[in-house]
Amino acid sequence: MRWWVAVAWIEELIREAEKVVDEVEVYYVEGTSVSADLKKKQVSLATISQDCGLGIRTIHKGQIGSSSTNDPGRWRECLKAAVASGKFATPQEWTGLPGPEPLDTTPLAFDAGMQIEPGTARDLLDDLLEGAAAHPADVTSGSAGLSSMKVTLANNHGIRYSDRSTSVSVSLEAIHGQSTGYEFGHEWSMDRIDPVAVGERATFFACESADGKDIPTGDYDVLLSPLAYAELLGNVFVPALNGRNVQAGRSRLAQSLSQQVANPMISMYDDPLLPGADGSIRWDAEGTPTKRLDLIKDGLLCAFAYDLKTASRYGQKSTASAVRGGFGGAPTIGHHNFVVDGKRETVDDERVLYVHNIVGAHTANPMSGEFSVEFSNAFWMEGGEFQDPIRSAMFSGNVFDLHHVISGLSRESRAVGSLILPSVKINKQHIIGK
Repeated sequence: MRWWVAVAWIEELIREAEKVVDEVEVYYVEGTSVSADLKKKQVSLATISQDCGLGIRTIHKGQIGSSSTNDPGRWRECLKAAVASGKFATPQEWTGLPGPEPLDTTPLAFDAGMQIEPGTARDLLDDLLEGAAAHPADVTSGSAGLSSMKVTLANNHGIRYSDRSTSVSVSLEAIHGQSTGYEFGHEWSMDRIDPVAVGERATFFACESADGKDIPTGDYDVLLSPLAYAELLGNVFVPALNGRNVQAGRSRLAQSLSQQVANPMISMYDDPLLPGADGSIRWDAEGTPTKRLDLIKDGLLCAFAYDLKTASRYGQKSTASAVRGGFGGAPTIGHHNFVVDGKRETVDDERVLYVHNIVGAHTANPMSGEFSVEFSNAFWMEGGEFQDPIRSAMFSGNVFDLHHVISGLSRESRAVGSLILPSVKINKQHIIGK
């Protein structure tokens, strides 16, 4: 039996919608998830849920309406609400929803053998605690989660796409004296997750940071871990590449196409077809076929990201960058797997100030790029080894300017949410200590 038979009601929905609107788009999500939480070393909460959700978007004479429900049996009411909301929308330029393309249907991030069961989550927590026992820190909290989801997208131009994905995640937080440590892991396959290493790393940071020493204010070579780098990049640089922000005058990079905006060693791109990456998919949230989008190449700004709505309004072309935060949200501009790449080298052989995490990046100014953050779990590092911990220090600067003076990218990368990043070395940065 073809997969489409299982959601035949979507065909009826589309036929009904075509009677009253020019175009209709249906986004349907269903799946199973399991989660379990630790409070200290005891399981405090465990849940299993069957989830589903329906989002409908209608377009009529340039007016876009939307509605959603977690009960697909009520699709008629949902469709009626979408049509009604469109009548109050301001008409805009609209080039139309896409039609079907002959795409490969093989999932890019799906583990068919993953057992979405409470027992699996419990085993992950046990492994977290096993790793945490390597250092004498107290576990304060932890979590483990698994999910398997199926996404269906359909429209009245003939698109009938579906994709399956799985995910597994673990995290643990620990404390030793006044020092805390945190680590996490997120993968699409059970074979790739290492909860023991996550637990060990969290208690390591808690214990090793407890005896931190102050450093004098001065200029230092700094190595930002992928986690610390992600905070600055995600809060400032990535939004500046969003076509909507560019067109609305909310991007410092708006007038910088074809100009040097980073060190020539740096490239940034979105690769939705990266096998095994969490955000990989062959079509975006509007059905536009995905492909690699080079945003910055060798330091030069090459492109901005667009969805259909923004592209239509401003005479651009969609870059297949539409994403959804869930079935209830309308498509918006985002990315799938945002990669920072370039020449890789050993960045921790000489003495450097290593920063595992930072605090306060959310206060950075996304327009100017100005930021001021505090280091968390910082160490002196040399020859790839952690040395003396640093109690606390402040780091201020400008995210855009920082990318011109990055002096090295680590050989290894790490996924932090939808960002895939190396550690980045920046020479002679002014650090405020004591």
